[in-house]
Amino acid sequence: MALTIIVTRDVANRYRGFLASVMLEIAAGVYVSPKMNAGVRLRAWKVMRKWHAEAPEGSIIMVWRDASKTGGIGIDTLGTPLKHLIELDGLWITRRSS
Repeated sequence: MALTIIVTRDVANRYRGFLASVMLEIAAGVYVSPKMNAGVRLRAWKVMRKWHAEAPEGSIIMVWRDASKTGGIGIDTLGTPLKHLIELDGLWITRRSS
């Protein structure tokens, strides 16, 4: 189990209720869970991905500790502005879509 953080921006209110049911909201749109297992994390992301596909508003980023990923951090994103995460020499960098 690993610390998981989700940050939302300009999303529908249903995300807030859903995320608050499985995580602690420490600031507006910032959710943390100190011991979220991979199964719960993947199910929560699946729900948010479905909702975002139905109504693509705002943005969501999720980060968690993952030793097998670049920098030891797993990252998933949804929404705008579109940013592409690129691995460069063992580091994550971001590039905006045009």
